[in-house]
Amino acid sequence: MDHQHIHTLGALKAAGYQPKSIKEELRSNLIAALRARKPVFSGILGYEHSVIPDLEHAILSGHQINLLGLRGQAKTRMARLMTQLLDEWVPVLEGSELNEDPMAPLLDASRQLIEERGDATPVTWMHRSERYVEKLATPDVSVADLIGDVDPIKASNLNIPYSDPRAIHFGLIPRSHRCIFVINELPDLQPRIQVALFNILQEGDVQIRGFKLRLPLDIQFVFTANPEDYTNRGSIVTPLKDRIGSQILTHYPKDIETSMAITVQEAKLSEAQRSTVDIPDLMRLLMEQIAFQARKSEFVDQKSGVSARLSISVFEQVVSAAERRMILSGDKNTVLRVADLYAAVPAINGKIEMVYEGELEGPYHVALNLIIQSIRESFTAYCPVEGKARKNDKKPLDPYREVTRWFGEGALLDLSLDMSDAEYRKELEKVPGLYDLALKYFPHLSDAAHHYTAMELILHGLAAVSKLSKTYHDGSMQFADLFGSILPGNEEERNG
Repeated sequence: MDHQHIHTLGALKAAGYQPKSIKEELRSNLIAALRARKPVFSGILGYEHSVIPDLEHAILSGHQINLLGLRGQAKTRMARLMTQLLDEWVPVLEGSELNEDPMAPLLDASRQLIEERGDATPVTWMHRSERYVEKLATPDVSVADLIGDVDPIKASNLNIPYSDPRAIHFGLIPRSHRCIFVINELPDLQPRIQVALFNILQEGDVQIRGFKLRLPLDIQFVFTANPEDYTNRGSIVTPLKDRIGSQILTHYPKDIETSMAITVQEAKLSEAQRSTVDIPDLMRLLMEQIAFQARKSEFVDQKSGVSARLSISVFEQVVSAAERRMILSGDKNTVLRVADLYAAVPAINGKIEMVYEGELEGPYHVALNLIIQSIRESFTAYCPVEGKARKNDKKPLDPYREVTRWFGEGALLDLSLDMSDAEYRKELEKVPGLYDLALKYFPHLSDAAHHYTAMELILHGLAAVSKLSKTYHDGSMQFADLFGSILPGNEEERNG
């Protein structure tokens, strides 16, 4: 419908407009998108065969929706994307504070206006981007905030008594008529406020300071909740839960490839970072592995969850560390190094909730432990910890014997975190057999520069499986023989 040329109720009628509910809009536009094989929830990865079909079923059923899942599982983003299923423009009675349809007014004052002005009643248009309202549930949210209250100033300006319905100042929910209304963290809402919601969901009644108004509000409610909130901070009252048609369970990415795709999609890198910092796939795997390790760590509160934002923050922080190193060393570009992972400690600290044992360990050491576990997991996935035994020989060959023998003879490898790429490669090339090991166990690396990252991973991996010693001191990562080290076995102890 050409909204640009329709400005009166008469023109709207002549154009053949028929009112329809927001649920009918969502349903019809979803059906059209499905038939056209057009993705509705673009950018939502890992939910193609689980959450998104459930959400589409709920929309087709005309249900109010509760998205239940741990933090960082794209619940709010999916709710926002639902606006793409609304009609692009809808007519609104000009001056209406409740976004009333000109052909289906809610308030007596609006009906009176239409009766007085007839087909000349002015009409405006509202874009679908304006039809989304979001409220974070907090304990201080009141009925007046959501439903409304009598406004003495309004009554005074209009010179009407408080008993006049025109003295009511409507809250967020009535003002969200014909909109998608999202309440995040629903269990945090006080039970008495939740009780005020279920009449709206079921009967359309709004009660404000003794006024009982019959307002058939047309709202698509979407609630979000964290399972942890049910026990820690509150719960959804039974009558309200009963009126929510579909409760959809969200989840974290089930495989690391999907998780990496989400991180790359969401990470905010500058153009300078994208053009100067080369990120090997091996490093993408290492960074993503940190979140997967956190989701099974005994130090991390698994009920609280480990948000996908952890991987995104780690990714951004590690790339920024490489950029800083590149600037300080005077290089024009650089390749991400394994040691750059340690710059992610602040990003990890702010994204995990710890159990008692984790608090005793300390957030700093928990973060270091997650990085080491990530290195160990990736190292053992590519490289054998033990070699195969020769024929008629019970003792297995050590594939790293040339490397460990070099360190065992007293050699020390010092990798400064700020050294240039040329110095970095020169240091790694000192270790006999290391380059050949990288070629053998990482044959898929096509870029020669990436082989140095693999060489460094082997050193970190050997330290992680207790074949070498690794210490950090004054901005430098030092590798040495395990038994000849001053601090044997005290991997990653930062002395600086």
